[in-house]
Amino acid sequence: MTKPKPWRALKIKKIKKILIANRGEIAVRVIRGCHDLGLTSVAVYSEADQLSLHVRLADEAYLLGPSPSKESYLLQEKIIAVAKQANADAIHPGYGFLAENAGFAQKVSDAGLIFIGPPASAIELMGDKTAARQCMKKAKVPIVPGTESALSGPEEALTVSKTLGYPVLLKASAGGGGKGMRVVKSEKEIEAAFRAASSEAESAFGDGRVYVEKYLAEPRHIEFQILADNHGNVVHLGERECSIQRRHQKVIEESPSVVLDKKLRAQMGEAAVNAAKACGYQNAGTIEFMFENGGFYFLEMNTRLQVEHPVTELVTGIDLVKEQIRVANGEKLGYSQKDIRFSGHAIECRIYAEDSANNFMPSIGKIDFLQPAAGPGIRDDGGYYQGSEVSMFYDSLISKLVTFGKDREEAIARMKRALSEYLIQGVETSIPFCKMVMQHEKFINGDFDTHFVEKEFLNHLDELSTPSKEEEKIAVIAATLFHHTNNSKQLKPVNNKSNNTPKISNWKVAGRRR
Repeated sequence: MTKPKPWRALKIKKIKKILIANRGEIAVRVIRGCHDLGLTSVAVYSEADQLSLHVRLADEAYLLGPSPSKESYLLQEKIIAVAKQANADAIHPGYGFLAENAGFAQKVSDAGLIFIGPPASAIELMGDKTAARQCMKKAKVPIVPGTESALSGPEEALTVSKTLGYPVLLKASAGGGGKGMRVVKSEKEIEAAFRAASSEAESAFGDGRVYVEKYLAEPRHIEFQILADNHGNVVHLGERECSIQRRHQKVIEESPSVVLDKKLRAQMGEAAVNAAKACGYQNAGTIEFMFENGGFYFLEMNTRLQVEHPVTELVTGIDLVKEQIRVANGEKLGYSQKDIRFSGHAIECRIYAEDSANNFMPSIGKIDFLQPAAGPGIRDDGGYYQGSEVSMFYDSLISKLVTFGKDREEAIARMKRALSEYLIQGVETSIPFCKMVMQHEKFINGDFDTHFVEKEFLNHLDELSTPSKEEEKIAVIAATLFHHTNNSKQLKPVNNKSNNTPKISNWKVAGRRR
């Protein structure tokens, strides 16, 4: 039997130079993937990010504009202009920003560049939650009972909710990340909840359409990673358990899930593959399911690489960023479903700059001291270095800390060790929260759902561990030494001789040319 060979060399046909239209740890991750394949990487950045790690690591870096994302990372035409100026062949969108913007994907293609992601048509279809539900129903993929079209108003919401039975969930048709979402427990709450959900959806997505579905009381959030090439081949790479969430956003993920057996995994995997085929999908993507009482239901499709992709890479041995590039390069997948092998257990903790004890509020400022965890079975995908600034303008994710073990018990033990070794001074982080979860009996026993934080966290605030006196002493000493002996590289502007419009400043790391 042929085994997957994700380490194979890239058969260069089209792609030799890639612009990464993103920042932070995902930009760093893609840059490293490019370098592994011998490709040239191009970074873009805002004024707030001119000294950032992804700018330092890229072969070339171009200034987009001021710090606010709408004046930099969301400037579609300018990003495409930079790609052309840099003679890039392709654009990788990372995740967030423009990654799931069908219009941007189409503009990239229309400009003669390769978009490292799915076709614009698939992004558009899956970006509309009601259209996606209709598509999944036709493909015979289970969906949560509810409407398949947007509601005409609160009156229709009331009628449908009576049929479904309370509680119900109002959701934005164009939404995600918990925005435009309201749980409704009784008839008297419908009108206010509908108007609030619609208003929030309009503000967040420019689309106030709302639909309703049955609210699952104690679901688990389980997603399947899929890969699809341009030749009709689609495979799944197993599941990720993503039920530990705050504000409907994932904070801890693992693979495999403790609640799936071999038979159920095969059923859900087949449904995920069918979902991808139904929308004409290509490249890497994720089919997300809600799982309750042994049944699973389609939630949505993320038409991009996921934050939590490292756990899949560790249990399959397949590098998803490289596979994305190979698919975009026109290559076939080097394996079929029967060739995929799963080994061990992986857990990811997202290390955010936020104060977990204060409702997970962001914590901005300079990272005075940074000592990432290391050692056997530990992977740290970071986007910052000692001295970096955590900006108010962007998501506060510092890094993704991932551990791998022969089984779940070993992966948890390694995560406990890794979290105790990980020292950050200057900003509050989610490390204390992650420590609490790793030590919690229900997590250890696999007995949790998407309401874990609501049910357990507020009752365990006193368990949020803080650094020991010795750790604090080490951090303070290290931070003091850092300020006196900072030898970090500085960025110097290089005159841009291009006459292209818009004018774009080109920056390189002083003393380093690839």
